[in-house]
Amino acid sequence: MSSEPLSEDTLTLDELTERVGMSVRNIRFYTSKGLVPPPIRQGRSGYYTVDHVVRLELMAELQAHGFTLAAIEKYLSRIPADASPETIALHRTLLAPWSSDSAEMMSREELDRRAGRALEKGDLDALEEMAVLAPGPEGFFQVNSTYLSIGVGLLDLGFPIEAAKATREIYLAHGRAIAEELTEVFRTKVKPALEETGASPEQMREVLEKIKPLSIASLVAAYEAAVDDMRREAIARRLS
Repeated sequence: MSSEPLSEDTLTLDELTERVGMSVRNIRFYTSKGLVPPPIRQGRSGYYTVDHVVRLELMAELQAHGFTLAAIEKYLSRIPADASPETIALHRTLLAPWSSDSAEMMSREELDRRAGRALEKGDLDALEEMAVLAPGPEGFFQVNSTYLSIGVGLLDLGFPIEAAKATREIYLAHGRAIAEELTEVFRTKVKPALEETGASPEQMREVLEKIKPLSIASLVAAYEAAVDDMRREAIARRLS
């Protein structure tokens, strides 16, 4: 970028690294690759705007989802260079997790303490199959603290690891199918309808944020209703 007047919202490189949690080296690398715009130059100093922030935050979200650099470049190439920060933030909202993040990094000692007992290797394997925990660096574990007591309680009741594996596979298979269908509904019905009303990217983000808890609650309600229906049908068959 050429020299431009600076606004009050501009950041120095050090402030930018602190804001987005990236190193100077990485930011300069991404700039050299054209993934983010160059800084605004004032003399020998470079300054950054909200446009740099949202693009770097989007890249961090893509990296967290396991995107390679080539995949990130391909994804960002679809976003117009003059896209507003609000539009870029909408992309990040689409990628953000739908469930609240309750994962904690725990040592083995802390994990055993929170579980209420010493966990054997078989326990750890079963909890991993339940997606309650995942191995972390150097003997640490990334643990979903919300479900830890539930998972340990199931193990104490003799819940078999084979059932944990089968249950997880069922949830993954059907969960992906539901996600694909709901994404198609948003793409073909919700987004065009909002665009016709002149909704801004920020308003679309608000709609997405409200859809998340509603969708999760609807899935739980549908599952509970299906289980109740199956139980009633089973009782009716026995009576007949």
